[in-house]
Amino acid sequence: MLDAIFDPRRINMNLLSRTKSDVLGELVETVKKTDSALDRQELLNAITMRENKMATIILPGVAVPHGYCSAVHGIIGAIGLSREGIEFDREDRDPVHLFFMLLMDEASREQHLRVLGRLLEMINSAALGEIRGIENSQELYNLLCRY
Repeated sequence: MLDAIFDPRRINMNLLSRTKSDVLGELVETVKKTDSALDRQELLNAITMRENKMATIILPGVAVPHGYCSAVHGIIGAIGLSREGIEFDREDRDPVHLFFMLLMDEASREQHLRVLGRLLEMINSAALGEIRGIENSQELYNLLCRY
């Protein structure tokens, strides 16, 4: 399932951003690598609007920023790794190193919950430790394909 949502070209193994807003923008740019017709600001607004309601940290060091966007058909995702970590939520002082960004249309609400379940299953397994040692986007994509 995750292999249909993510694409090796939408995996950024070295996020350069230092702030939450910048990392969201960098992840949106990662999505645009595979679909330049999507409007950057529309995608960013969808993600930012959801994040402003509540930060999407699902485990220490892991966040799943997501949002609903009418320009997207189905669900598309991007992954980003920050080696230094980013303060993503003022309430949670642990830096976030791993980001799974999801953008979807309204019709994909149920599928979105299944994707979140698979991500949690993967992250709660030994895969999180494996991700820390992965060197390139294809290796990370291959790991996702197992889930």
